[in-house]
Order: sequence, then structure tokens, then C-alpha cells
Amino acid sequence: MPLHFLLDEQVLARPGETVVLTGAEAHHAAAVRRVRVGEEVTVGDGHGAWLTGTCEAVAPREVVVRIDARTDVPPPAPRVVLVQALAKGDRDELAVQAATELGVDEIVPWQAARSVSRWDAAKAAKGRARWAAIVREAAKQAHRAWVPEVGELATTKQLLRRIGEGAASVFVLEPTAQERLSTVELDPADERDIVLVVGPEGGVAPEELDALAEAGARLVRLGDTVLRTSTAGPAALAVVSAALGRW
Repeated sequence: MPLHFLLDEQVLARPGETVVLTGAEAHHAAAVRRVRVGEEVTVGDGHGAWLTGTCEAVAPREVVVRIDARTDVPPPAPRVVLVQALAKGDRDELAVQAATELGVDEIVPWQAARSVSRWDAAKAAKGRARWAAIVREAAKQAHRAWVPEVGELATTKQLLRRIGEGAASVFVLEPTAQERLSTVELDPADERDIVLVVGPEGGVAPEELDALAEAGARLVRLGDTVLRTSTAGPAALAVVSAALGRW
């Protein structure tokens, strides 16, 4: 499989034209991945453009790729959104990375009641940027045409407001729930977002579970075992992807 690279801006170029990798991406291509003149690569813009081309010039500061073919991949519908509670250490970041590789379309950081990690305004900006960088690299590694969006930090009140708008099917992962996610019927023709809510290490607080259910979310479990916050979201994504026929 050809090496894949990402541009930072939307690509309008067509076959026969060239695109240029610069900055860190050019250095990565030339110095780290050691692409060569004449080598076939793929290039994306994270917004659906998928280019296959041949390297015409390679240098650490600039890599020129002649486009041989272009495909415009439509945005996914329905979108699968992961609401990931902030967690201590790097457990939330592990969830973000794996979820991106497994096909999530948007990730929303959630300041849950039991989140040990707390983001103030300054931390929220840095944390969101950190998650976005993880998402970008994971999407590139997974050869994804669309790079998932990382939303702004959400409080429980903001999450409840989003659920109350009724524009999504929301499932809260809760080990004590009676309903299994694997038994939920998902209609690929229903273009409403599918939102998966994952709590922190201590789980979703009882008052939050009650409020989420009252707002219209469904409490579901994955199986008979209790998963870490870093693995619950990716595991749920696998179940949903199979149900939607993506896998």
C-alpha cells in the first residue's frame, strides 16, 4: 500500500496537476519515510479528497506530487460521534487514537462529574489541540479520507442540551444497563448522528445517568465485562460499524 500524506488545506487540484507537501509533512515524507522520486503515494486533505500520484521532486522542505487520479469521497452518513469523558493519565488520549483508527467521525471531550482530569479555559484550548493532533496522525495512519473533528469541551449541561435537540441517537455506555448495544437495530438510511457517550474511570455518575436518560439517551452495555474508559469507546465503535455495514 502506498504511503499516505495529509495537506493542511482543502485540495482543488485535478489529475495532471501537482500538489506540494511542505513543512513538517514534507520533512516526514522525505527524511522519515524516505520517499523517492518516482514513488507512488496517496495524498488527502481530510475533507474527502483522495489523490493518487507520483513524487516528482523530494526534499525535506518540499515534496512535489504529480496527481494521477482523484476520488472525492462523500462525507459519512450517519456520522458516529464519540463523547469521551476526560480521564487521568493518557487513557482519554488512547481512546481518541483508537477511535479515530476505527472510524469515528467526531470526538467531543466531556467534563464529566467524576472526571479526575479537569480542563480550565487554558487547558481546554491546549487539550483540544492535543486531541486534534492525535486524531490527525491516527487518521493519516489509517488512510482515512475524512479527518474527524474534535469538538469543544462539553459540560454535562451542554451534552444534555445536544441530546434534547433530538438530532441524534444517543447511547450511554453503562455496565449495569439491561440492553446490549449489539442488540440495538441501527438503520444505515437514518442520517441522524449516532452518539456514543463514555464516562471516566469511575463511570458516569448516577445523577448524570438519570439526566441523560431523561433527555432521551439510551443506556446500553457492551457485554458482561467492565471495560476501561480507554477501550469502551473503540469497542462500541466496532459494534456500531458492523451494524451499519461499514465493516
